[in-house]
Amino acid sequence: MALLPLLLSMVSSFLFLSSMAELPRLEHPLKSDGSLSLLVIGDWGRKGTFNQTLVAAQMGRIGESLDIDFVVSTGDNFYEEGLTGIDDKEFEESFTNIYAAESLQKQWYSVKHFAAYRSDQLSFDDALAVLGNHDYIGDVLAQLSPVLRQIDRRWLCLRSFVLNAEIVDFFFVDTTPFVEHYWNKPKGHHYDWRGVAPRETYISNLVKDLDLALKESPARWKVVVGHHTIRSASVHGDTIELQLLLLPILKENGVDFYVNGHDHCLEHISSNDCPLQFLTSGGGSKAWRGILNSVSDKLEFFYDGQGFMSLQLTKTQAHVVFYDAFGNALHKRAITKQSHSQI
Repeated sequence: MALLPLLLSMVSSFLFLSSMAELPRLEHPLKSDGSLSLLVIGDWGRKGTFNQTLVAAQMGRIGESLDIDFVVSTGDNFYEEGLTGIDDKEFEESFTNIYAAESLQKQWYSVKHFAAYRSDQLSFDDALAVLGNHDYIGDVLAQLSPVLRQIDRRWLCLRSFVLNAEIVDFFFVDTTPFVEHYWNKPKGHHYDWRGVAPRETYISNLVKDLDLALKESPARWKVVVGHHTIRSASVHGDTIELQLLLLPILKENGVDFYVNGHDHCLEHISSNDCPLQFLTSGGGSKAWRGILNSVSDKLEFFYDGQGFMSLQLTKTQAHVVFYDAFGNALHKRAITKQSHSQI
């Protein structure tokens, strides 16, 4: 097995800093009070169906109340088979026209592939997302293309990179190439591996670069974002390749949160042997009802419906809230940084 390297480029006002190891690095400022607020949504792009529009409306409401700084997409941005090209109307039908609330006209962060963006092509109101397995079935390069930014300036999709916001580093990781059966048993799908193959080299480089970036990070909080689950009680369950290749690195380097999508639900799982919290926000549209499996770590919260997540950070506190499609807060958790004890 092997791993994948980190990419990118980005935003006017998002300063380009010297690269941390080989991973491209972006910077986002904190609010004047030293805090940061964001929303997390995953598995969403269905042209408004399966309550995607309803979830988007509540994201707009909560986003306004929290004065969010940006949005993170955990992948599977366009169903069922990604985009067909840069002129695919699904980009507007599933993204631009759906997330139209004023509070959502902010940067969206998503992982995919490094593209050569110039600083004068980027603005503060971009969208960044990670790629999911469904995105890889389509034209991967289309989601990475700067042409989409001419349609909607919020959009910026990269493979892997580091986003620094002073008190926190976000490490976006393209997890799809890790999953071996996408390569060996694609079940009739064609995956777009341009820029990824050979798999072993790609994964090996990424793991090495991620490990070094985590070790060099001086941030108070460390958040890793990927599409696939490491721990999950839903349909897909644990991703073995990520448990073998990523999880030891996250634990060794004191990562606070692993945030993902892939399973179409909302869940919070606490590691039994370290402070790491697994947060699934994959309820952006179609959800999987009635599936709840056992997990080896502590299941703090599980909801098999649509919704999204918010994360608010200060130097000493992290506040996680999961919301359903009607904007109801289903689960709240505050974590202190000094002791990492849960309140």
